[in-house]
Amino acid sequence: MSNTYVTIHNSLLHYTKYIVAIVVACTSISHAELTRDQASDALMKAVGFFRTKVSAKGGYLWKYSDDLNKREGEGKAGPLTAWVQNPGTPSVGMAYLNAYRLTRQKYLLDASVETANALVDGQLKSGGWDYRIEFDAKVRAKYAYRVEPLRANGRNVTTLDDDVTQGALRFLMEVDRELAFKNKRVHESVEYALTSLLRAQYPNGAWPQRFSESPDPANFPVRKADFPEKWPRTWPKLDYREYYTFNDNAIATMIDTMFLAARIYDDEKLNAAAERAGDFIILAQLPEPQPAWAQQYNVNMHPAWARKFEPASVTGGESQGVMRVLLSLYERTGKQKFLEPVPRALAYLKKSRLKNGKLARFYEMKTNRPLYFTRKYELVYHSDDLPTHYGFVVSSNLESIERNYERLVKAEWTKPKPRRLTAPRLSKGLTAKAMAAIEKMDNRGAWVEKGKLKFDEGTDRVIDCRTFIKNVETLSNFIAAKN
Repeated sequence: MSNTYVTIHNSLLHYTKYIVAIVVACTSISHAELTRDQASDALMKAVGFFRTKVSAKGGYLWKYSDDLNKREGEGKAGPLTAWVQNPGTPSVGMAYLNAYRLTRQKYLLDASVETANALVDGQLKSGGWDYRIEFDAKVRAKYAYRVEPLRANGRNVTTLDDDVTQGALRFLMEVDRELAFKNKRVHESVEYALTSLLRAQYPNGAWPQRFSESPDPANFPVRKADFPEKWPRTWPKLDYREYYTFNDNAIATMIDTMFLAARIYDDEKLNAAAERAGDFIILAQLPEPQPAWAQQYNVNMHPAWARKFEPASVTGGESQGVMRVLLSLYERTGKQKFLEPVPRALAYLKKSRLKNGKLARFYEMKTNRPLYFTRKYELVYHSDDLPTHYGFVVSSNLESIERNYERLVKAEWTKPKPRRLTAPRLSKGLTAKAMAAIEKMDNRGAWVEKGKLKFDEGTDRVIDCRTFIKNVETLSNFIAAKN
C-alpha cells in the first residue's frame, strides 16, 4: 500500500469520524432545542391528517393500511364504518379532549366534538351502542339508530360487552362537561343513554351483557347465588345476552360509568345504581367451599354457560377482578359490606392455585377441579390441547389484592377526591419521547409502522390508533409540561 493511499485513507477516516461527531452533536442539540411550537405544529399536523384522511364522519376504527385502502376494527370494515370498542372512536376522541385540556388549543376541542357527534349518530334507540357505527346510507338503514334515518325496526342491541356502551358514554359525558352542558345534541344523547341504562338494571343490581329493551322486573327475582343440582357438560347453545354478566368487566365498567355520571351531573340516583351493582356482587358470591364468582349467572343465580368455551363454573379469572371492584366500592363509599366477601374469596383462590402458581380460568363446581377445552371444544380436565385464542390459565394477583385489602382495613376511610388531568414536569425522557414521535411522523402527518391487518395478510405497514393515541398524549404532555 502506497504512502499516498495511506494518507488519503487516514484523512477519509478522520473526516468520517468528524461527520459522525457532527451528526451526534446535531441530534443532541435538536433534542435539547425542541420547542413547544415545534411540538404544537406536529400535533396539529397529525390530528389534521387523522380528521381529514382517516376518520369516517368523525369516527375511527383500529388499524389501517399505509395507503388507507384497507381498514379494520375487530372485524373488517369499509371507509364509512367506525368502531366503538377501544382503541376506536371514544378512545381517539378522549385523546383529543385530554390534549385540549392540557394545551387549550381549540382545534383539539373541535376534533373531540366532531368525534362526539359521530357517536351521537351511532346511538341506538335502545339507548347504547353496538360494536360498530355505519355511516353508509344503505348499511345504516339496517340499524335502529336514535337519529336519522329513523326506523321502527332494525338492529337495536345495546352491548355492554368490552366496555362498548360504557366507553362511548364516558367520553360523551366528559365532552358534555367540557362544553358546560350547552351542546344540546351531546347533552340529550347522554341523558337518553343514562335513562336507558338505569331502566336496564335488574332488580338485583346487575346488568345484562346486551339488551334491546328494559327487563320486566317480575321475571328477574332477587336471589342469592348457589350451585345447581346438575349442569350440562356440553355447550347448550342458549341465548346468554340476558344473563347477569361479569365477563369482560361488564359490571365493573358500568359501576365506573355510573359513579362518573353521578359526579358530573350531581345525581344521587346514579350513585345508588352503582351501589346496587355492588350489592349484586355480594349476592353473586358463591357459597363454601368455593366462595368466589362465576363469569355469568342465569335468572336462578346459578353459574351458566355463555360461549362454547365458557362453561358454567367458578372462575379464577373474573373473580380477581370482582374483588378489585369490591375494594374500589369501599374506597368510594366507605361501606364495610363491600369488604366482607374478600377474605373468604382470597382464601379459597389461594388454595386453588395450580402448581405453577397461576389460576385456572375455570373450576368445576363442587369438585374444584380445573376445567379446560380441547381444540375441538370438548370439556376436559387436562391442558394438553388448548385453543390458542383464549386464556384458560391466568396470572394470580392474589397477593396484590390482599395487600390492598389490608391497607384499606387498617386505614381510616376518607372520601376520595376526584382525579384531575395535570401537566407533567418537563424532563429529558419526555423531551426524547416527543422528539421520537416527531421524527417517526411522515410527510402526511401519519405514524406508519410495521404491522399486519387481521383481515389482509398482504399488508405489512399499518397506521394504528393505539400509536396515534400514545403520540398525541406524548406531544400534548410536552407542550403543557412545567419547567
